[in-house]
Amino acid sequence: MLDSYIQNQQWNIPENVHYILPNLRLIVSQVTDRLVWKHNPKGELNLKDAYIFKKHHSPEVHWAKFIWCKDIPPSKSLLVWRCMLDKLPTDENLISRGCHLPSICSLCFKHCESSFHIFFECTYAQKLWHWLASTLNCNLHFQTKEDIWSLCNRSWSPQCKIVITAALVNLLNVIWYARNQSRFKDKIIHWRSSISSIISATSLSGNNTKAAASSCMTEFVIMKKFNVNLHPPNAPKIIEVIWHHPITNWINCNTDGSSNSHTSSCGGIFRNSNVDFLLCFAENVGPENAYFAELAGAMRAIDIAHQNNWRDLWLELDSILVVNAFKNNSDVPWKIKNRWNNCIIKTKSMNFIVSHVFRDWNQCADTLANIGLSSTHLTVWLDVPDCIKTFFVQNKLSMPNFRFVNS
Repeated sequence: MLDSYIQNQQWNIPENVHYILPNLRLIVSQVTDRLVWKHNPKGELNLKDAYIFKKHHSPEVHWAKFIWCKDIPPSKSLLVWRCMLDKLPTDENLISRGCHLPSICSLCFKHCESSFHIFFECTYAQKLWHWLASTLNCNLHFQTKEDIWSLCNRSWSPQCKIVITAALVNLLNVIWYARNQSRFKDKIIHWRSSISSIISATSLSGNNTKAAASSCMTEFVIMKKFNVNLHPPNAPKIIEVIWHHPITNWINCNTDGSSNSHTSSCGGIFRNSNVDFLLCFAENVGPENAYFAELAGAMRAIDIAHQNNWRDLWLELDSILVVNAFKNNSDVPWKIKNRWNNCIIKTKSMNFIVSHVFRDWNQCADTLANIGLSSTHLTVWLDVPDCIKTFFVQNKLSMPNFRFVNS
């Protein structure tokens, strides 16, 4: 029935392009029907998915990524988080919650205490901000609390950005600490002592981070004022990548997947042990993610090998997730679970090996996958297409590529 259907279709096939569908044979296994949760790729409903589905999604704030940093103690980040959300128990906030009390700033004793006043307008806070401005050699003018994080958006090196972020977090912490000492213990902390506390805490974060600095003189001066040692950038490790010829009498297939905001596709190329070209393919798989496309490429390669009776197949991919899926299919999307299981059954009748390779080793398949993005159907070439001839020759001659990896 499938053959007669395919033969009655009208296919638009270029001269050097052929289809393998007329000889397709399906292997269908008995699988019990089950309910699937379509919002999860695995089709399974768990407590986390249910919570995410029902929870109220609050708008993201740009400054959260600066406050919550692994190089800054969470206790200090928490106070700044409460400050930014205006949740600290300042007099202004207590009065707004019905706690009527006389209000005065415990640091300058001149104005009513509000969140913005105590951290930015108070003479005590202004002395700290003037010191930070001179340290960074820039002018600081803040209209809102969110404005302070614009300092972190400048083109600093990763280590310098950590230092400046830690300085801001610690500055807000020492102001609040000085306020509490004055109000509840009648103890006045000099603003210069607060500066020493900022430098000490910032130095700890800056020296313990694994982030690298640049060779900029401006950043060198800034970090020395915080007693931070510069971490030079790691020199990249150079790895020579060479495509190795298949084992004698084995068929090698490299596959890859690709996706964009509209659609996804896969591609692959088959070569024998003499590195002779056998065929290659490209296929559009619809609006899915890259992982789905990688799985589709692997399944298509197995189908083609099984149809052509290639019983010794070595499949190479640049996706570790897909390689792991052959060992444990729990992460395979439910939409293609049955097809995946059928492919696994086919591999059991072969001498089958699957392995991971670097992307630099997989250029032919990568190019074919990108071509599939603009196609509408499965396309198979029986001659080497022009788009991969250069990469194909480089592989055949064992010409190396070089991969740079940060050590």
